[in-house]
Parts: sequence; C-alpha cells; structure tokens
Amino acid sequence: MPSKASAIILYHTEACHLCELAAGLLQQIQVTFVAQDICDNEQLAEDYGTRIPVIKKTACNSELSWPFDLEALEEFLGA
Repeated sequence: MPSKASAIILYHTEACHLCELAAGLLQQIQVTFVAQDICDNEQLAEDYGTRIPVIKKTACNSELSWPFDLEALEEFLGA
C-alpha cells in the first residue's frame, strides 16, 4: 500500500458527509493521504464538484470516485 503522504489524495469539501466517510475508510485501512479541499482551487472545483469524494493515486494518475466501499477501496489501492 502506498506509504508516501503525497501518493494518495482525497479530494473533498468541508461539511461533506460522504467525504468524511471516505476519509474514515482510508483511516480504517491505515492509508496516509493528503486531503485536498476542492473549494481552494477553481479548477479542482470544476473538475470534481459533482464527483467528490474522489481518491487519486498520484503515481499512476488513477482515480476512484464515490460511491465505493472498503472492499473497492482496498482493491483500488492494491491492498
């Protein structure tokens, strides 16, 4: 599983209960990640506004959009 903090990004917004669930799943499987609020960047808000939460693996530029569960997340991360 990726160990570098910048290897996994969680695109989210504040007060998004689905984003909180996604962060909880990442924490449950002890994945280190960077939480990126899409409201901080106009382009990110445009790209991800209707898809968050989104998990991105930066090494291969692949993304997992909601909805996903723990099993799908582990499969996506190669756990």
